Amino acid sequence: MRLLLVEDDREIGATLESGLQEQGIRVERAESYKEGRTRALGAPFDLIILDVMLPGGSGFDLCGELRTRGVATPILMLTARDAVADRVTGLERGADDYLTKPFAFAELLARVRALARRPPAIESEQVRIADLEVHMASRRVTRSGHAIELTAKEFALLECFIRHVGRVVDRATITAHVWDDNHDPFTNVLEVLVRRLRRKIDDGYASPLIHTVRGAGYRFGE
Repeated sequence: MRLLLVEDDREIGATLESGLQEQGIRVERAESYKEGRTRALGAPFDLIILDVMLPGGSGFDLCGELRTRGVATPILMLTARDAVADRVTGLERGADDYLTKPFAFAELLARVRALARRPPAIESEQVRIADLEVHMASRRVTRSGHAIELTAKEFALLECFIRHVGRVVDRATITAHVWDDNHDPFTNVLEVLVRRLRRKIDDGYASPLIHTVRGAGYRFGE
């Protein structure tokens, strides 16, 4: 699991980072609104832990901005305030869960694991990117009105790209989504699958949607 921790208290941040890493979770830290926004928009994460009180802005506002900009990553909010109004505000801004300080690390870990088991939400039944339309439930795919038949693995790859549209997604994230965490991300199976999907949704169209980012992974979008 790859986790972004946005917490300005360095002592709390270091303690949480150490405890989470001991559980095999990769942690990246940010200590301000601006840094948290940059990291959350710059790379895919499996979970975001977001403090409410941040230098440069409110965690509530950051949560809302990330949701507005299409980040569907589960968000767990941390705050020293236990007012019902604060919990409601966090949930209304798009947070998935809420934990009040002080808390036991075991409870935080349990909530992190529970949120990580949820598949990231795709809010719309029908997703449109440029002239590509994807009906998520029926798995119908069209581009410029032309139907595209995809295998189960090809659709899983497309779904992964859609969940991270506009952002660079690395090989490990893709292989964990399409196969499982035990799949070797350094085999060429992924490249073969990407080539197959490219032939179906990009060949013959002026604007490709699948872009290779050398040394980093892939980016999907116009």
